[in-house]
Amino acid sequence: MTTPYTIYFAGDLFDHKHLIGNAILASYIESCSNGQYKCIVPQNLEQPTGRGVFIRNNDLRAVLECDLGLFNFDGADLDSGTVAEFMYAKALDIPAVLFRSDLRARSESTDRNGWNVMCSYYPRTQIVRFNGMARYKEAAQDGAMLAQITERMYNRIAGELIAALDQVRQEPPLPKGDQRQLLSWYQWAVRFPGSGYEELFAAPGYLEQIIERKQERGLL
Repeated sequence: MTTPYTIYFAGDLFDHKHLIGNAILASYIESCSNGQYKCIVPQNLEQPTGRGVFIRNNDLRAVLECDLGLFNFDGADLDSGTVAEFMYAKALDIPAVLFRSDLRARSESTDRNGWNVMCSYYPRTQIVRFNGMARYKEAAQDGAMLAQITERMYNRIAGELIAALDQVRQEPPLPKGDQRQLLSWYQWAVRFPGSGYEELFAAPGYLEQIIERKQERGLL
């Protein structure tokens, strides 16, 4: 079986709606892609207590290690942690898909995508937008039961996200120079966050292995 592409799936994870929604969508992406994509959902990496720099470092490491990123940009104001993870992914030229299901109107600080303009216009980034309420109403037609509504909604959403992931991973990486320059760039990416982050990559050859794997898949 072909090794799946790993996806860092970022978004709110602070209440039961976020947590179960993330888990359901991640499951549908994996099943609807026939195992081509495997989602790494941060809520499965974290503990309910003892949060702090350990959580930040662990999540950033997952961003760096994954092949692609999927970022939930719902909310009247974007989740700050999700934005930080997206910017880290873009600093590493990781192919990314942004998606928004929020029906709320844009404000003066947002662009046509529905979020702050500072989060838009980055290369190797696809956008999927839809009205979550409208999707729910369509799925709930004909007196559908909850299980059927869930199946209809998430099959459709997962299909659209998979198409965007397929497209974005075909986009060529930005020019980065030779192998030495590539390694130097990644070394800086694990150094600048500070607070013990670099120590997570201290094993000899660890960064080189990550770079080599991504190059073999055409991602770097």
